[in-house]
Amino acid sequence: MCRVLDVHRSGFYAWLLEPLSPRAMENQALTAQIKEFYEQSMGIYGSPRIFCDLREAGVQCSENRVARLMRIAQIKSVRGYKRPRYKVGRPSQVSPNQLQRQFQQDEADQVWVTDITYIRTYEGWLYLAVVLDLHSRAVVGWSMRGSMETTLVLDALTMAVWRRRPKGSVIIHSDQGSQFGSDEFSRWCKENRLSPSMSRRGNCWDNAVAESFFSNLKSEKIKKRIYKTRQEARSEVFEYIEGFYNPVRRHKHLDQLSPLEFERRQIAL
Repeated sequence: MCRVLDVHRSGFYAWLLEPLSPRAMENQALTAQIKEFYEQSMGIYGSPRIFCDLREAGVQCSENRVARLMRIAQIKSVRGYKRPRYKVGRPSQVSPNQLQRQFQQDEADQVWVTDITYIRTYEGWLYLAVVLDLHSRAVVGWSMRGSMETTLVLDALTMAVWRRRPKGSVIIHSDQGSQFGSDEFSRWCKENRLSPSMSRRGNCWDNAVAESFFSNLKSEKIKKRIYKTRQEARSEVFEYIEGFYNPVRRHKHLDQLSPLEFERRQIAL
């Protein structure tokens, strides 16, 4: 080997025994910390959120350095699914669109958004309904069932009302799904001081925050899996919402804070 490389044998072994430079050792230690925070994020975070974790842990480094070390270590963030094409769609004849894409809300429990998605299992579909507060992006209510009855949505709203106990009327924005246009849904909202608002038909951008949550759930947790049972899927979704998304997951919209941490700081102001 030494002859091939045209290096003197003693020089080669001296090079092997030479310790790493201080900078190289710092990079090794920093990479280990990056991997630790990456694993804590369930393999989701990219360099901006990893950098925030390191900064909160008291580690002094730049975001560019974190990004470079992640590239070297081949640590990659999860990428979302393709967004659906834009459609204009007809306004709802049941409830007007009160939201008008005003997704920035200065106070909690002024506007909630809700939607339904489905999760594949070998026992059949598991349907998930969620309610999110636009102020903090927190999931304030959720429900899972094996069918898409209106009760699925009402259970999620019941959790939201019970948890948040809003002091005034709350706008509840949804798409034009049959569950949200039913008489049962309308009566329930009236009895609980919720004011229904609906997107234009087929226009996902009118309910972009709920759509974004489902995209994150499916790309970060479900990852195109087919669960063996509905119970297994329920457990995974519960863990994502209550164990990660609400208390831990950083949001660019919230200055890289989690929903619950953002709310805690807002209350402290």
